[in-house]
Amino acid sequence: MDLRSELLKSIWYGFTALDLEKSGKVSKSQLKVLSHNLCTVLCIPHDPVALEEHFRDDDDGPVSSQGYMPYLNKYILDKVVEGSFIKENVDELCWTLTAKKNYQPDRSSSTILPDKDAFRLWCLFNFLSEDKYPLVMVPDEVEYLLKKICMAMSIEFNCVELEDFFSQDSVQQSGITVWTFLEMMNSGKVTRGIDASIISMAIEEVYREIVGDVLKEGYLWKKGQLRRNWKERWFTLKPSNLSYYTGEDRKDCQGNIALDENCCVEVLPDRDGKRCMFCLKTLSKTYEMSASDTKQRQEWTTAIQTAIRLHVEGKKSLHKDLKLKRREQRELREKRRQAKEEELQRLRALQEERERKLAELELLKEAQKQAQALLEQDEQRRRQQHEQLQRALEIQLREAEEARVSMQAEMALKEEEAERQRKRILELEEMQKRLEEALQQEIKARLDEEAFRYAQAGLLAEEEDKMKALMNLQEEQEEYIAKTQREKQELKQEMEAKSRALEEAQRQLEEVRANRHRVDQDVVAAQRKLRQASTNVKHWNVQMNRLMRPIGPGGMCPCLLRDMTDMHRFKTRFSNVSCCIIPAEKSALLSVYIVHAPCSFKSSRQIPPAPHRK
Repeated sequence: MDLRSELLKSIWYGFTALDLEKSGKVSKSQLKVLSHNLCTVLCIPHDPVALEEHFRDDDDGPVSSQGYMPYLNKYILDKVVEGSFIKENVDELCWTLTAKKNYQPDRSSSTILPDKDAFRLWCLFNFLSEDKYPLVMVPDEVEYLLKKICMAMSIEFNCVELEDFFSQDSVQQSGITVWTFLEMMNSGKVTRGIDASIISMAIEEVYREIVGDVLKEGYLWKKGQLRRNWKERWFTLKPSNLSYYTGEDRKDCQGNIALDENCCVEVLPDRDGKRCMFCLKTLSKTYEMSASDTKQRQEWTTAIQTAIRLHVEGKKSLHKDLKLKRREQRELREKRRQAKEEELQRLRALQEERERKLAELELLKEAQKQAQALLEQDEQRRRQQHEQLQRALEIQLREAEEARVSMQAEMALKEEEAERQRKRILELEEMQKRLEEALQQEIKARLDEEAFRYAQAGLLAEEEDKMKALMNLQEEQEEYIAKTQREKQELKQEMEAKSRALEEAQRQLEEVRANRHRVDQDVVAAQRKLRQASTNVKHWNVQMNRLMRPIGPGGMCPCLLRDMTDMHRFKTRFSNVSCCIIPAEKSALLSVYIVHAPCSFKSSRQIPPAPHRK
């Protein structure tokens, strides 16, 4: 989220606050005032006639947000220079415009937040809201913000009372607006029973951390660069610099340390009566600091390393990066949820298809049973008919036999009766043909039954294939889960190997520091010996000066005077040498001068004895 997007969120509230009729349009006069105020707080020159020239072709009516956006981008936002203005002033201007219209809490309630805290919550909401209009914040971001505030108040976040609020369909689908969020905060569901000052301090801390990009704040002991004494300072860490002040009010800034890719943090051993020491190295200086305990030192070193990492990666805000990561995680969870729903729907469809196939199979089985029953009924009916026909034929045959025996004498009379019997025989033959056709139909019905059985076997085979496909899908899912666990284990082993390499590097660094400390001690000892040698040289020069006092020419022989002159030249020649060694012949001459000088002339001065030569 860049600076333009942050400014547009605040300006959107200011524009909508001027839209009193909620028609999406604002009059030109109000836009002129808004534009002039924006140019003032953004520290850019304002062109009073630019708005009129931009909307010269439009009528005198109000201007919509789509019509105002080109002017806003061209004449205001394109001229904004990051760092030349205070972002909080822009937020205060837009908050003043929108709070008068939309933020009207019940002042008589004891849980109402002060205007300053409401403004900071409004800024936090804008920072964490989604990059679409109208601005809303998803329930995950609301829960994240409430957890940060509760953590700053050192209490545990209890979301039981807010579950009903978050479970509403409107909140789940579209998110929560800033005015609903402020109304929830003023209701006391989160801050019930907590002092108002503690709530204000917690909101300010979260505001400075998220909106102000403050990674960490607190007191540390710092060693001076010139006087090398320790002083307690209030440090404020941001992604680009580390500032330190005399007090917690941050009014008197004592220094500012720029952080870049050349900076590094190292943990130092205890010395100078200080514990939990660490240093921040830059290209030009090394800053030594001491924390109150080991935990604070670890937190500070980690926070500084995070700031350096953000600078190297070109990121200006930690929480902007965290917000993008949380949004990516939500999108990934949504994709996984959709994929899971699609998989469930596919499995559900397969289950429904299987149930449908089973139902069809049951129907086929039922139809087969009914057909079998019908075939059995037809078979029984045909048997009964056949038996009846056989019985009828037997009766008729007996009757015919009896008639033939009894009526042989009456053959002529019974010819007609015989003719009728022949006709009846023909009818019986026709009946037999019908019976044969019924048998053919029975055979056809049995063939149809066999076809139904083959169809049933095909359906069973198809069901088995579907079951095998389902089992294969389950096995692929289990293999994917196992593969994910193996990759996680390999990543963990790689992280442990890197941790061991880091510990080995730290141990080697400690050895190098110990060697450097021993070399520093050797250098101090050599300097001490050099100072001692210089002191001895000065002592011998003083003794030489005492011995080389001039003597009058009347009391000294010429040869002794010549030797003294040579001695004086010798002293002058080696006067600038730090450590002078007297040659043997000059030393002997000096001894003769000391011994014989009192015998050559009378003098009231006494020559001191020669010092013992080392």
